[in-house]
Amino acid sequence: MSAAETPAPRTRRPRGAAESLASIVLAFESIIAFLGGLVIYGLRALPEPIAPWWGIVAGTVVAVLMILTTRFLRYAWGIALGWVLQVVVALGAFLVPSLAIVALIFGGMYAYATIKGAALDRRNARLAANPAEEA
Repeated sequence: MSAAETPAPRTRRPRGAAESLASIVLAFESIIAFLGGLVIYGLRALPEPIAPWWGIVAGTVVAVLMILTTRFLRYAWGIALGWVLQVVVALGAFLVPSLAIVALIFGGMYAYATIKGAALDRRNARLAANPAEEA
């Protein structure tokens, strides 16, 4: 294969601030969601007819969904899915009340990431459209 036939390296799609920040929050929160599932299992916090190991399954499913959601944050429905996952973590506080603290902290970080990130994206788009107004 000659140099003329070598394909050019693929350039990465530019990511906005909202997408980048929200993906960081969800990735770290996925670890906490898995650990929350272990806590639900260890404390036997599920109601009696449900086997305790379902806590681990639920924590793993939520963690995997958070990781998968990071791939779709470029779309508005991906951001909304991230909010749904924040609500799921908050609902876990009915089983283990300390998960309410986790929901408040990560929910606040996700809110900041999506709201402030979107504002930064709008500002950057406006500056890119009018480079003379950079001051």
